[in-house]
Amino acid sequence: MSWPTHEVLNQSPPLADYNLFLADPALAEGAAREGAGWALDGLAAIGAELGRADSLELGRLANQHPPQLRAFDAKGFRRDQIEFHPAWHALMQGIVARGFHTGPWAEPRPGAHAARAAGYLMQAQVEAGSLCPTTMTYGAIPAIAKHPQLARDWLPTLFSRDYDARDLPFGQKRGGLVGMGMTEKQGGSDVRANTTVAVADGAGGYLLTGHKWFFSAPQCDAHLVLAQAPGGLSCFFVPRWRPDGGKNPVLIQRLKDKLGNKSNASSEVEFQNAWGLLLGEEGRGVPTILEMGTYTRLDCVLGSAGMMRQATSQAVHHARHRSVFGRPLVQQPLMRNVLADLALETEAAIALALRMARAFDAQDDEAETLLRRLLTPAAKYWVCKRGPELAAEAMEAMGGNGYVEEGVQARIYREMPVNSIWEGSGNVMCLDVLRALGKSPRTMEALQAELAPALGRHPAYDRCVAELQRGFADPAALEVRARRLTRQLVLALQAGLLLRHAPEPVAEAFVASRLGGDWGGSFGTLPAASDFELLIGRALAG
Repeated sequence: MSWPTHEVLNQSPPLADYNLFLADPALAEGAAREGAGWALDGLAAIGAELGRADSLELGRLANQHPPQLRAFDAKGFRRDQIEFHPAWHALMQGIVARGFHTGPWAEPRPGAHAARAAGYLMQAQVEAGSLCPTTMTYGAIPAIAKHPQLARDWLPTLFSRDYDARDLPFGQKRGGLVGMGMTEKQGGSDVRANTTVAVADGAGGYLLTGHKWFFSAPQCDAHLVLAQAPGGLSCFFVPRWRPDGGKNPVLIQRLKDKLGNKSNASSEVEFQNAWGLLLGEEGRGVPTILEMGTYTRLDCVLGSAGMMRQATSQAVHHARHRSVFGRPLVQQPLMRNVLADLALETEAAIALALRMARAFDAQDDEAETLLRRLLTPAAKYWVCKRGPELAAEAMEAMGGNGYVEEGVQARIYREMPVNSIWEGSGNVMCLDVLRALGKSPRTMEALQAELAPALGRHPAYDRCVAELQRGFADPAALEVRARRLTRQLVLALQAGLLLRHAPEPVAEAFVASRLGGDWGGSFGTLPAASDFELLIGRALAG
């Protein structure tokens, strides 16, 4: 007689084979609102492709089989190559084919950055490590475009939608990617403490000697690197291969063993007279590479928002299929509050991220430029701080099923902190907010113009905006209060966007909880009158 000891009961099926775009009303509405209405059909097609079970499986495989360093061959010759699992290459092939690496630069049009942002946000739900070389290439293009020689020789291939993983001189490749190297052992965020030295080679180039403690995606075809030149800290374009066809001596010492971001290769390297070209002027390295950082910080927000959406969707899907104490988990009052709160946080993050992307589309608009400089560090601070908290709560909503590595929640939880750390930690972001406000009085005017349309719609919002303006106007201990003020700034921006554009119950729940005065930041504390059904439905529609 056989016994049904392994019959599976009361478990949710895998969340797969669904459309990441059509299942997310907040994303679809935001893309249309922020200038990407022309791209909706294409985004829906991308959402269907990325939501397939085989696409989601690539994320698992790429993280289960992390990259390996092959520093030497069998005879002792240096290779300095990274070997990736085929899943990584499949992910990168899709990313490049969709133009997430350079699309808005290769095919500029109104709303191009907003359309890319919506697609990037969906890509983050599949696998986040592969976004590292993607975002660095995206951010490097403006700096490369200002150098006539590099613009001529590199941009056409970087704009290609053909992913080419071969380690060859760039002129022989069908497509390419660009990385970045700023951080050194002794400096961290204080890049002016960098000790890598660059000296002119007498033929228009420079030779770099030194090290980088974090060198992102060393397999890329070139990197933007900071080094000390005679005129001060400068930015250099350092290709993987020299113009004479020889391998540039950027020697990979080891790959980092990280908490998350397992699929992506992060390394330590040494430069031994590595050849590079100066970008911009000597002594202007920080402003040059910070332009790249502005774009990569946008992607930190988009990546966090995308992972927040996937974590929330997983929790909602599980709760719809799991029964507890005689009824579905999604119908349990306290769990409904938690799930609705996760959905609300995610929708606010998506709304802000897409609004930021619209500011990147308005390159010639002074007010949008000022707003972009302010919003980018502010949003990176708060959204990337909320991401790990949300991931933990979404994991808990699934119990032990969320904690095991076979699912996606554990990977998201380990991945979340990198976006808060990378491209400037929380303190750096809050100080950048103060710098942006201090550079021009017109920045505060641009902020006020952004917040003004929602005034009069809710008294708590009006009080928040007034308090925010008083806080930034008070110079006493401004730096000490920078985190509190930045949080308040982002909450005001999110509330304003939701009051203007989201369904009324969504905006009401956000303002009542986040701006109500006694919010402690924990999830599952929405007012009892909140429309839980609507909020949860917008987290995973269909």
